[in-house]
Amino acid sequence: MKILVAIKQVPERDAQIGIAADGRWIDESDLNYTINEPDAYALEEALQLKEKNGGEVVVMCAGPERAASTLREALAKGADRAIHIEAEDLGERDTLGVAQVLADAARDEAPDLILTGLQSEDLGLGQTGVVLAELLGIPHATIIMQVEKTDTGLRVKRELEDGWFQHVEMPLPALLTIQSGGNKLRYATLMGIKKAKTKETKTVQAAATASPSITLERVYLPEKQKKTEMLTGTPDEVATKLVEKLKFEVRVI
Repeated sequence: MKILVAIKQVPERDAQIGIAADGRWIDESDLNYTINEPDAYALEEALQLKEKNGGEVVVMCAGPERAASTLREALAKGADRAIHIEAEDLGERDTLGVAQVLADAARDEAPDLILTGLQSEDLGLGQTGVVLAELLGIPHATIIMQVEKTDTGLRVKRELEDGWFQHVEMPLPALLTIQSGGNKLRYATLMGIKKAKTKETKTVQAAATASPSITLERVYLPEKQKKTEMLTGTPDEVATKLVEKLKFEVRVI
């Protein structure tokens, strides 16, 4: 079974984010980048499926030249091959535009299964995997906790709300978006890092866009606001007022 894993390069989670001088994007000069954590869980699921059923794991990542380091990280963890889709303008592409770039590379591979993370840590839209499946015309399922290969395809476990789960039988080829936390992530071993240097990484150019799908006017940090209001009355009256404010103003209950 050939499994294709779509991964994204994002800033490290503890990175100190600042705004660029033009105010239209973040300052990338001092940032370190790594694999998007939900995509790391998708990669781990793919590697475990390969260990149980055999086959090949191919990782693909769209992005500028620096994205190659994230692909090497995936190869060091056990992926067999990598595809780097060089694209300097991902910030100007909407979800459909990014999914089209991934779909072009996926069609050439003709995989049995495509895995992505549920969402990216930088944008958090959670749409790219689903749109990719639609472009390829294959069935998909989201928020997947477990994947099992069967004689007819796959059996997957989906996470629903309030502790409920759904088990679904699916044919192949298919696409799954993987929920974080389903497996324990592995570290790249020293031997894996050495082997990664000899594994194939194919570089392809993303198709150019006629015009930007997204135009960023301004990027800014959240503005801090502080407001204090004293509630008076009996304890019951104060509790009632507090609940009303939490429900109708803050909207957290």
